[in-house]
Amino acid sequence: MTAQVLTPDAVVVGAGPAGLTAAAVLARRGARVLVLDREDTPGGIPRHSDHTGYGLRDLRRLVSGPAYAARLAETARQAGADIRTRAMVTHWTGERSLAVTTPGGLLDVRAEAVLLATGARERPRPARMIPGDRPQGVYTTGQLQTLVHGGHREVGSRAVVVGAEAVSWSAVLTLRAAGCRTTLMTTRHARPEAYAAFTVPGRTVLGVPIATGTRVTRISGRGRVESVEIEQIATGRRRTVACDTVVLTGDWVPDHELARTAGLVMDPGTLGPVVDTALRTSAPGVFAAGNLLHPVDTAEAAALDGAHAAERIARRLASPETPAPGVPLLAEPPFRWVAPQLLRPGDPAPPRGRLLLWPETHVPFPRLTARQDDRTLLRRRLPWPAAPGRVLRLPWPPALPLDPKAGPVTIGLA
Repeated sequence: MTAQVLTPDAVVVGAGPAGLTAAAVLARRGARVLVLDREDTPGGIPRHSDHTGYGLRDLRRLVSGPAYAARLAETARQAGADIRTRAMVTHWTGERSLAVTTPGGLLDVRAEAVLLATGARERPRPARMIPGDRPQGVYTTGQLQTLVHGGHREVGSRAVVVGAEAVSWSAVLTLRAAGCRTTLMTTRHARPEAYAAFTVPGRTVLGVPIATGTRVTRISGRGRVESVEIEQIATGRRRTVACDTVVLTGDWVPDHELARTAGLVMDPGTLGPVVDTALRTSAPGVFAAGNLLHPVDTAEAAALDGAHAAERIARRLASPETPAPGVPLLAEPPFRWVAPQLLRPGDPAPPRGRLLLWPETHVPFPRLTARQDDRTLLRRRLPWPAAPGRVLRLPWPPALPLDPKAGPVTIGLA
């Protein structure tokens, strides 16, 4: 079969918040933009999060997930972006060329710039290595929301939610909408990962108990989930909780297959591509944005990432550039990763003027430093805690006394 050749100025892979926002910005600036997404409908994860809490940072109003997704898609279309769904990118055919399979046939897309906005997903049960039987009734949050809000399916009557992040409470609300009561939420951390704004009403209004410092050691059931075994990590004591549904939340990994097959330099912490503060990857003309880079931040943060990347793509389309060599940016414990991971003299501040860090332990009021060799480039005490399960935002100055010939810059605690 002969592929149809398309030559947009920019191709965006992924029609979630980052991709749609970038497409709208680029189209408004006169670029010919093609958006590709493998799903039936554009919008990404928010399409199935049928509760409020979206849009505050970028739209300046609170809306439901489906309304947020629909608004971003319509804005991109009205700006002039060509959005094609059920379009699966199968492989790269060149530095900025993609082979795409659609119901209408094959596409050969050759662009001046590529934006990867493929997002992130939760690890399923096999990747978490939870022992026990293999019954029905075990879901990730994404699978649960697709079944309930997308397929209007019933999922059970008694659920255990594994994880206590913000997305875990989204799972609780989805279960509630399906008529399923959450009998227990469990987390390996000493305190819930989500903000108190989620945890307090979840415990008091929704009546969800949270077992901290625990882990699921077995799932049991013939045909359907019947119970889970919960272990207190500090003591080793175990108990059995009856349930017919288990929802595995958090534990995010980026959808990085395209980034890896492109041969991009990958970050061992985020597992996504290494980018600089302009969101350039290691391949000329290939950019990345959203939760592919920082699994996982909010939908609005991903959308603002997309706007940031679009500005830099527009500059490249107007005048191709050769970026200066960069200085690696590293995170040290208790942080698992930092994003972006590359600093270049003369580049802009990172999206929203913030570096993003992923803490592994709870620190009430962290004092952070940025060091290069024996010099301290930045000291900053934050008035908010560093906590596992959520991104820590470090305000970043537009310029640092960076030595491009010196060693890496390391972010850590004072």
